Amino acid sequence: MHTVAVLALDQVIAFDFVTPMEVFSLTRLPDGRPGYRVIVCAATPEVESALFGIRAPYGLDALEQADTVIVPGTHEFTAPVPDETVDALRKAAANGTRIASICAGALVLAETGLLDGLRATTHWLAADRLAELHPDIDVDPNVLYVDNGQILTSAGAAAGLDLCLHMVRRDYGSAVAADTARLAVVPLEREGGQAQFIVHEKPPAPAGSTMEPLLRWMEDNCGRDLSLDDIAAKAGMSTRTLNRRFREQTGTTPLQWLQRMRVRRAQYLLESTTHSVERIAVQAGFGSPTAFRDRFKRTVGVSPQAYRRSFRAPEPVG
Repeated sequence: MHTVAVLALDQVIAFDFVTPMEVFSLTRLPDGRPGYRVIVCAATPEVESALFGIRAPYGLDALEQADTVIVPGTHEFTAPVPDETVDALRKAAANGTRIASICAGALVLAETGLLDGLRATTHWLAADRLAELHPDIDVDPNVLYVDNGQILTSAGAAAGLDLCLHMVRRDYGSAVAADTARLAVVPLEREGGQAQFIVHEKPPAPAGSTMEPLLRWMEDNCGRDLSLDDIAAKAGMSTRTLNRRFREQTGTTPLQWLQRMRVRRAQYLLESTTHSVERIAVQAGFGSPTAFRDRFKRTVGVSPQAYRRSFRAPEPVG
């Protein structure tokens, strides 16, 4: 039977830890037999998560004997990884074991060097940190998971479900994976990438920035057909000077900032209204519904309709 070893580290994220245990424990083959044997491994018999204590029946030596090792994320994702854990993961990989990380577990896996030269993903909040600490890794924060064959990584939280179901499908086929997904009451495949779950906050401006009045005006008027000349005229400076000062203080250009604000407004309207996509395109300041759909999908990762299906608040009952 295929053995899945879930690694328990100090301050492990509870959701990341229990997701693979739930998915693989639910998996049944067509004749009713379990598809996996799931074990919990740790460097010590007991490990503390942020919410509860964990008893680990197996030590790190069991990783090398497993068919698959799952590395969940930890709350302190920049904390040093114990040398014995790094060594155990490297030995498992050298033995041909499949190794997959969930969420910020990619930073643990990165410490082993097993991700060097590979494409990988992690929670979008940790993506920049992963790229900064490990420049040899091709970090892609806009996908739910990355499958490199023996080494796999997933994005934040629920993306671990997608990765685990993907591995079930690899091991036993789509029919078994679909049955597992039904038991877990989740879709076998979700539409779009991780970008759909990133909250596009108001584009930042440093406190005390001389651009703050202009940024407020741009936010209030982002539904209008504003050109760079319009913005420069409001700021009382040339377009060249505006571009230079704007980039110095915000890290981007006026038009890029404006587009991000328009996408943010469109997200809010899709979540909170029943307005048509055509109407939202006008309200958010896009030139046409086609331009709106193209820009929204490039920025968020899914179509406006798919975003609305995922995030629209339910109608009140009664």
